Amino acid sequence: MRESLLTADYHVHTDFSDDSQAPMDAVVRRALELGLDEICFTEHVDHGIKTVTNCCYPAYFQELERMRERYGDRIVIRMGIEFGVQMETVPQYQEDFRRWPFDFVILSNHQVGGKEFWNGQFQEGKTQEQFHTAYYEAILQVMEGFQDYSILGHLDMIKRYDPHGPYPDEKILPIVEEILRRAIRDGKGIEVNTSSFRYGLPDLTPSERILELYHDLGGRVLTLGSDAHDASHLADHFPEIREILREIGFRELCTFERMRPIFHPL
Repeated sequence: MRESLLTADYHVHTDFSDDSQAPMDAVVRRALELGLDEICFTEHVDHGIKTVTNCCYPAYFQELERMRERYGDRIVIRMGIEFGVQMETVPQYQEDFRRWPFDFVILSNHQVGGKEFWNGQFQEGKTQEQFHTAYYEAILQVMEGFQDYSILGHLDMIKRYDPHGPYPDEKILPIVEEILRRAIRDGKGIEVNTSSFRYGLPDLTPSERILELYHDLGGRVLTLGSDAHDASHLADHFPEIREILREIGFRELCTFERMRPIFHPL
């Protein structure tokens, strides 16, 4: 029975994102080779305070429609986007959402106050506790001012950029619980982002403890995404993750159409 379950990758980048060189056609062909039923492209849009790394919307949507014309009888292709929202840039994302017909929006946190995580600028001058706390506080603040999204992307991503090593979940669970309760109340969800395997992280993204908390709080909206920036990473470790999610107690995964979640057996 499980062999017939729908398989969908809902976090995929191509060369319309600044950090990928993968042609969209190559990614779709790889999805077909893997037997995926559905793929959602989620190109980066980061309206920065200091720098801007944005997908070119007209060209992106034109190419996506071309893929639908070419492959649409073999795979469902959704129009997604990954918004790296900061409080200062909320109005720009609200305008983007108003103008473009997205099926699915990932709300991510890649920087705070214009300071990036990947280069350590945000963490500089802060203790481990301070920058972890500030990271989650920023997510919660954005959630309170921005509602045009589907799921929270790679919720505990700050762990990837922690120069001090693992930071215990127990220390951040109170604020993470606030975030999850807010997401559930607003009808939003979270993703399991399998890039944790590529980065050699000791846990899932988000961690199994956070996933358990989301389940215990009644969270149902859950997507699975590889965060692929190359066709070779598509649907990475999906069967393994599905088993872990079943063990936690989840019974469904979601796809999206026109921002509406569609539930499928896990």
